Amino acid sequence: MYYTKEMKDSMQRVASTREFRMTQELPLLDPVQKVDLLESYHPDFIEDVFRKLKVGPSKGTLTPKEFADLFEAKSVLDPEGFDLSTVDYDVDVLVVGGGGAGAAAALMAQEQGAGVLLVTKLRFGDANTIMAQGGIQGADKENDSPSTHYLDVFGGGRYFNDPDLVEALVKDAPEVLAWLEKLGVMFDKDSDGTMVSIHGGGTSRRRMHAARDYTGGEIMKTLRDEAKNRGIDVVEFSPVYELITDGETVTGAVLYNMETYDFLVVRAKTVILATGGAGRLHVAGFPTTNHYGATADGLVLGYRAGVPLEFMDTIQYHPTGAAYPEQLLGQLVTEKVRGLGGQLVNTDGNRFIYELETRDVEAAAIIRECSERKKGITTPSGYCAVWLDTLVIEEKHGAGTIKERLPAMYRQYQRFDIDMAKEPILVYPTQHYQNGGLKIRPDGETTIKNLYAAGEVAGGIHGRNRLMGNSLLDVVVFGRRAGIAAAERAATLKTPGKLTLDHLKRFHAELAEVGAADNRVAPMLLPEYRRPETIEKKLPVLP
Repeated sequence: MYYTKEMKDSMQRVASTREFRMTQELPLLDPVQKVDLLESYHPDFIEDVFRKLKVGPSKGTLTPKEFADLFEAKSVLDPEGFDLSTVDYDVDVLVVGGGGAGAAAALMAQEQGAGVLLVTKLRFGDANTIMAQGGIQGADKENDSPSTHYLDVFGGGRYFNDPDLVEALVKDAPEVLAWLEKLGVMFDKDSDGTMVSIHGGGTSRRRMHAARDYTGGEIMKTLRDEAKNRGIDVVEFSPVYELITDGETVTGAVLYNMETYDFLVVRAKTVILATGGAGRLHVAGFPTTNHYGATADGLVLGYRAGVPLEFMDTIQYHPTGAAYPEQLLGQLVTEKVRGLGGQLVNTDGNRFIYELETRDVEAAAIIRECSERKKGITTPSGYCAVWLDTLVIEEKHGAGTIKERLPAMYRQYQRFDIDMAKEPILVYPTQHYQNGGLKIRPDGETTIKNLYAAGEVAGGIHGRNRLMGNSLLDVVVFGRRAGIAAAERAATLKTPGKLTLDHLKRFHAELAEVGAADNRVAPMLLPEYRRPETIEKKLPVLP
């Protein structure tokens, strides 16, 4: 791999300090130090990143500008003239989203006897779930308990979390691990069959369970295959453009078939939004770890229907996004690398933060190192980064550990002639997770009757910062809960209510009253990466 002279000189300094660093103990920051570091360097505390919403149930609250532009946009559909008279699908439970939460919800809803339809914007499984690497938390060891897990989650979220949601998360965790294993997830185990567990940032116990470093892929593949084996109906490449209501209660949704360019009407007794995150909005200009379809669709749909938002003024920037080579910019370098002993070091080869602080603290420390302290490394494209010294892993655990425990990560860098076992890698924070989302109850129901939400689209579970391994846990726990609750509710309803877009009429009127929206429409569906000159040629795009 090509390295500049500055990078080569810095790598030599990293090598020269390694022996000392392996004996060095760095303390955790005290609470005052953490607050000072976050308020000084974390993007959540940069005023220019946010603005207050002008409309909707969370009017007056702060959210990143990129989110606000979508929340204050009109629907593509004309609520006065769109025809809802022809119903293309009639189901008990409509699941919107083909990631881990959607798959888990569909499986559990079907188990309750409901007729289920799962619709997804891309292919079934194309989601942030499949990209998650490090692991899934669950208190299943003798020295651990859901109560201890609960305290870790609260501390990681800076004590802002919804306590009822955290309780649901940690109490269900051991059962979820057992359920996933029963379905066929191949977790790492010792020779005696005991599940291997390691630390993650901000955890007081080793409760991170993994399948090498492709845990999310293993879970998603298993859930997707189970859904297919059980014959659950799936419609791919058909995102939801709008929810349907009877004015107050959700009664279905309008799909857009991205292959035929047709709109399709789904009548449903209950709807579960499991549309995932919003990394492709690139808040504050950060790159992202997220998959191509992560554009906040479910947030927009739920908000327009009247569901309040929680914690939308906080975004999780994963501290270790790939910074070099440029082809990997923003891609995830799993926290498991640091959990196994990888060390963050600056251009002088010195550690500057304990590697298993919470993610928000780690990210702020790296930003400080590159900005105020001027101790970062400049890549050929002008990006600033710090070293993640992966050679320490081999020194601590023996030769071959990286290939064995981090095979996906090793191959990712090997494609660019970088051997993680022999040279450090460059990292910088990347947009990873939306801490906030739609307000839900522990069973996944929102404030709008018959509308549920699960996974990253829901807020309150993680407060203002999420701990590693709690996202994969979150999608399965609340996907399962929402699926059960939605099916049970559907069983009590003889038929859905009327099919109208009355909620859109009210929302558009509110936009007009405050002069918001202009010509903006939402949801975005797909991010726009074309150059302006190609857009001006009016190449085919979604309506």
